Amino acid sequence: MTKLLQPKEFIQLIDENADIIIPISNGEPHRLLDILEEHYKQLENVKVHQLLALRERDYINGKMKGHLSHISYFLSAATRKAFWEGHVELIPNVFQEMYYLLRKTAKRPMVIATASPMDEHGYFSLGTNADYAADFIGEVPFVLEVNKHMPRTFGKNQIHISQIAGFIENDQILTEEKSPVITDKDRKIAAYIADDIQDGDTLQIGIGAIPNAVMKMLKDRRHLGIHTEMLTDGIMDLVEAGAVDGMKKSTHKGKIIATFAFGTQRLYDFIDNNPSVEFLPVRVVNSAYEIAKEDHMVSINATTEVDLYGQCASETVAGRYYSSSGGQADFARGVRLSKYGKGYVCMHSTVKNDTISRIKLHLGEGSVVTTSKNYVDNIVTEYGIARLHGKSLSERAKALISIAHPKFRDELTQEAKEFGLIE
Repeated sequence: MTKLLQPKEFIQLIDENADIIIPISNGEPHRLLDILEEHYKQLENVKVHQLLALRERDYINGKMKGHLSHISYFLSAATRKAFWEGHVELIPNVFQEMYYLLRKTAKRPMVIATASPMDEHGYFSLGTNADYAADFIGEVPFVLEVNKHMPRTFGKNQIHISQIAGFIENDQILTEEKSPVITDKDRKIAAYIADDIQDGDTLQIGIGAIPNAVMKMLKDRRHLGIHTEMLTDGIMDLVEAGAVDGMKKSTHKGKIIATFAFGTQRLYDFIDNNPSVEFLPVRVVNSAYEIAKEDHMVSINATTEVDLYGQCASETVAGRYYSSSGGQADFARGVRLSKYGKGYVCMHSTVKNDTISRIKLHLGEGSVVTTSKNYVDNIVTEYGIARLHGKSLSERAKALISIAHPKFRDELTQEAKEFGLIE
């Protein structure tokens, strides 16, 4: 008996009111989703749960309501417009808790995911992913989309043929994430952060031009470790430069730890059959207590807006939802528990050609807090670092005003005085 499925057989596996769980980014199984859409009239109230969808689809845009709908946990280019138009639900979360959240809310769960081909021992690999999906292995039915282009990776993302309901085959090239252009402002911000990073530190680095600029400045460091939710090309470049070997880490010594990878084909080739890279479930990678086991943990992330308390709004733009919380809050908490931990939240000081300050007395209308004032450590702009941890509210306000664009400093100072935040 083979577990290779025909489209009709796959559809027959899906119950009424089923909750289909899909991994992040390249874990998304394109052909299986095609089949769901092609046969959507046979489905009844099926919900697809996913963080960071890759491809815009008819069901995401509300064209299959009552049959197939999308629930997002992090908006992307594929879901953002549909959410704004009311076709997609967005559930607040922090990345670390995704497995627990889905286990609690999904009544008839099934995972569909892309995987590498089966090895001689009967195991598939979830490849670029572990995220929240890997924790469901052995607990719920899995249907795999086997793709020869998916790298075979190590860690806790292996699934045996006995643990799946079936599979299809679809050899589709993986989606690549190109590096953004790095500006002079990005380099100035990155230089402040890079100066704080020492040999032997363990890094979590987010996505974007500033984190990429930081990594380019760390190639002369030695014995750096990696414990990050997202593995990127910049980290691979540090390995190849000899800056990363993980030998000073307290946990997973010598290993690069991540929960998913997203980058160029060069990165996917790098992780293929690479025993130095391990993909672990996000409930482990992003656990504050797991992060804190690394005494010299450094976290680098980005935000869009900061108030004078130090609250970071990182998931809204101009008061409108743009993404979601992701893992920023997880690592902000983790570095606070780390013995010598350091957290950096970075941004350009202004937007729209220096006409709007990103540092404000109060967050803008509609903006939501991603990283609490209680967990924020350092805020960085092109004008320096505001070191906030352990500082009073008035000290925080003064520090943040000092790294605002000069044209807004007097205005911010006056507002802070009128509000009674500083004398």
